[in-house]
Amino acid sequence: MDQLPKCDANYVPLTPINFLKRAAKVYGNRLSVVHERTHFTWRQTYERCLRLADSLRSFNIAKNDVVSVLAPNIPALYEMHFAVPMAGGVINAINTRLNPNHVATILRHSEAKVFFVDYQFVQLARQALQIMMTSESISSKLVLPSVVLVDDIESPTGAIFGEWEYEQLVRKGNPGCIPYEVQDEWDPIALNYTSGTTSEPKGVVYSHRGVFLGSLGIIIGWEMESEPVYLWSLPMFHCNGWTLAWGIAARGGTNVCLRNTTAKDMYRNIAQHKVTHMCCAPIVFNILLEAKPDERREISSPVQILVGGAPPPASLLEKMKPLGFHVTHSYGLTEVGPALVCEWQAKWNDLPSQDQSRIMARQGINTVALAHMDVKDLSTMISVPWDGKTMGEIVLRGSTVMKGYFKNPKATAKAFKNGWFATGDIGVIHPDGYLEIKDRSKDVIISGGENISSVELESVLYSHPRVLEAAVVAMPHPVWGESPCAFLAIKKNSEGKFDDVKEADIIAYCRKKLPHYMVPKKVEFMSELPKTSTGKVQKFQLRDLTRNFVVSENFPSKKTAQINAKTETQGHKAQPVRVPSSRL
Repeated sequence: MDQLPKCDANYVPLTPINFLKRAAKVYGNRLSVVHERTHFTWRQTYERCLRLADSLRSFNIAKNDVVSVLAPNIPALYEMHFAVPMAGGVINAINTRLNPNHVATILRHSEAKVFFVDYQFVQLARQALQIMMTSESISSKLVLPSVVLVDDIESPTGAIFGEWEYEQLVRKGNPGCIPYEVQDEWDPIALNYTSGTTSEPKGVVYSHRGVFLGSLGIIIGWEMESEPVYLWSLPMFHCNGWTLAWGIAARGGTNVCLRNTTAKDMYRNIAQHKVTHMCCAPIVFNILLEAKPDERREISSPVQILVGGAPPPASLLEKMKPLGFHVTHSYGLTEVGPALVCEWQAKWNDLPSQDQSRIMARQGINTVALAHMDVKDLSTMISVPWDGKTMGEIVLRGSTVMKGYFKNPKATAKAFKNGWFATGDIGVIHPDGYLEIKDRSKDVIISGGENISSVELESVLYSHPRVLEAAVVAMPHPVWGESPCAFLAIKKNSEGKFDDVKEADIIAYCRKKLPHYMVPKKVEFMSELPKTSTGKVQKFQLRDLTRNFVVSENFPSKKTAQINAKTETQGHKAQPVRVPSSRL
């Protein structure tokens, strides 16, 4: 059997580009892309991508050349996920929420050859290019990317920026061009930059093979049937829409593009196009839940939501059910894409609703495309027991893991140490094999020898009816080393006020639900929690704020430093304070 060789008949490199070609044949007349009054079929989308790929070749795009895009979820960005690799290039979808310095850094580091810019972000792009020219003016190696404007396809603004306009490139391209043929499925297809919440942003390289398998893995794990209607509430610059920028084509679905994720626009598109699926981070739940009556629309059939990006509290999942949303929890990182899905089991259908929500809040099991997931003690590489209590670091291994960090071999080697990708997330595995995140390794609070999960504490805080946003970080404690400090954004009451909720109310609420040592020793109220450009809470900013906080007898303040040791020792073990390490 070992003498049977690979040949053209039995081996074709895996690539998601083939999803589009198949969709054009099988679902040719079905709607592929919808954006307000603009509609395309799969046959039209395939032709437009062929034309654009042909035009990209006039920019001398060749294998491994990067094409950067600064645009919201519009048809052009969707098309470029196919057209760029069809020209042999690598797509780099840039986060539109970044500042000019960050955009300039990405353009410089990626060595982008072409830069597509939506008309709404011309000023941001212009400033980024100016920064590049200023900082690199002394270098003879400076090569700025060719710039292409993406104007409003329905109502062109007439903006002038760059050498070409997107639709001009589509029109001038040859629909009969032969796409770049992938010779090696290990070739790169996408370059995505990490959000930089715990370190400097790094360029993550995806392979054709990894994206092909990853997108099929999430489709299967989510149990997505054929011909879905998918609402783009998740930015495509987030891991290429968790690889669904390609995956929806595999199902022959309809992509409902969304420039802005407002409550009004989401509800309107859901009702108008009978949306069946959407993805989002938990922050979008609040947008939907807090929608005004005139912004809402009746949801006639359940909408399947895949949620990820941050652990959603069970109480938040519970609130989504009456609105018509059925939530499935996923877990992933920029380096892996969607890796785990909380696949639902029929035996859970008879459980009380709250118990179901607690299970839904778990990150779940590895998709069929990811070979292995585990929780280990990284110092010994021994797996933790499946008891739902013993914490360790989540590690992953499989074909959907990134190729590595672009131009950063040191970081790549560190991430792949011991034959696993170390995520930096702390979790447990329950007796049924389902994984649940407890924290980022650097966010675990170690108080008097006890590990306190900020995620677990945040989940309790979110169950309070007035809490809109919650984040828990470690603050200094003169006896226990560290203690929990909660930062909250409060919902307005019926009178439009939010200052009626006091620190003592929150602490009393937590004491009814948590061991004493886990109760926040300080509660700070904010109008909105600080977030990164990808919507994640910037806990390092909150930790900086706690440096001047001191614990008092009842509640901490910045002026007092009295300790009621008898009260604080309740629930603590008699252990010396341990200094938290970067890994557990």
